[in-house]
Amino acid sequence: MKAVVLFSGGLDSTVLAQQLIRQEAEVRLLSIHYGQRHQKELEHSTRIANILGSPHQILDFSNLGKLLHGSSLTDKAIALPEGHYAEESMKSTVVPNRNMILLSLAAGHALSIGFDTIAYAAHAGDHTIYPDCRPEFANAMETALNLADWEPLRLHRPFVNLTKKDLVHLGDQLGAPLHETWSCYAGRDLHCGKCGTCVERKEAFSLANIPDPTKYEA
Repeated sequence: MKAVVLFSGGLDSTVLAQQLIRQEAEVRLLSIHYGQRHQKELEHSTRIANILGSPHQILDFSNLGKLLHGSSLTDKAIALPEGHYAEESMKSTVVPNRNMILLSLAAGHALSIGFDTIAYAAHAGDHTIYPDCRPEFANAMETALNLADWEPLRLHRPFVNLTKKDLVHLGDQLGAPLHETWSCYAGRDLHCGKCGTCVERKEAFSLANIPDPTKYEA
């Protein structure tokens, strides 16, 4: 397998990259600045890529965020919600059509370098809030990608039936550098401990009964 991994520098994509490396796939990591409200995750993606020893590129599409209105992840005028993802307020973190855009960019890159796979780390816990993390979306996207070029392209998403707890377990077993991953939406020096992804991260380590290496503000 020759795989371009959509790589955020977060826990999920880091576990995916480590898994593919252990499976002896040829891996290239692609991080995308799509206008998100901070660049902490991109900084961590570079650190992790260096640890993994994988080629890594950051694609600068920072102006894209100006077109993707209505999300607290691209518009600093919208307050970041705090609490669990089950709360209604967390829908403000949905970035319109993000995964279709990012996967399309990754597909163009993969095809241009003769790679046969795009890998992304959507997991079961994402499905209830993010429509573009559902298996139905991924299936349709793979069909579309294979109509977009004469070369076949696989959309590898091995975590669609796994929970965040499962990914913590898997990352620990694989020896993934979980301590370097960044999840927080706030983007300050430490994880805030209160936004949806921080709450999910804390919960996942606790449920997995694995020590959380993350430093939180709260």
